[in-house]
Amino acid sequence: MTSNLTCPWALKHSLEREYHDTEWGRPVYLDRVLFEFITLEGAQAGLSWLTVLKKRQAYRQAFANYDLNVLAQYDDADVESIMSQFDVIKHRGKIASVFTNARAAIAIQNEYGSLSDKLWSFVGGEPKVNHWQSADQVPTYNEESSAMSHYLKQQGFKFVGPTI
Repeated sequence: MTSNLTCPWALKHSLEREYHDTEWGRPVYLDRVLFEFITLEGAQAGLSWLTVLKKRQAYRQAFANYDLNVLAQYDDADVESIMSQFDVIKHRGKIASVFTNARAAIAIQNEYGSLSDKLWSFVGGEPKVNHWQSADQVPTYNEESSAMSHYLKQQGFKFVGPTI
C-alpha cells in the first residue's frame, strides 16, 4: 500500500479524502501536531474518524491550537466551558484527558527533549515501511503501538491505546 492509490476508507467523504491525500501515512515530528493526533485519536474512541475530522477546527480552537503549556494550565472547570462553547465531542473524560495528557507530554519533553523524540524511539527513529498488498493485511495494532501506548499510560496519559 505504498502506491498513490486512495484507500477505500477515504472515498466516502471529501474530508476523509483530503486527510488521506495530505496527512495520512506521512511522518510527523512536531510535538504540537503529534499531540493533536493523540487528542483526536482519543476523541475518536467509539466513534468514526469522519466524526472527528468534522470537528477538527473546533478542537484546535477549544484546545489552544494544542499549545501544551496553555493546556497544562487547564483544569476541570475548563471542561464545562469547552463543552458549552465549542463543537467538540461532549465527553467530559475525553476533554479532561487533554489537560492531563498535556502535563504528561511536558514531563516527557523535560526528560527526553521532545515528545517527538520519545515517540519516534519506539520505531527506531524512522518510519516503518511495510509492503502490504491489501487493507486486509494491515494489522489494527502491532508490537510498537502496544509498547508506545503502554508507555504513555505509565506516564499518565488517558484515552490512548495500541490500535493504529
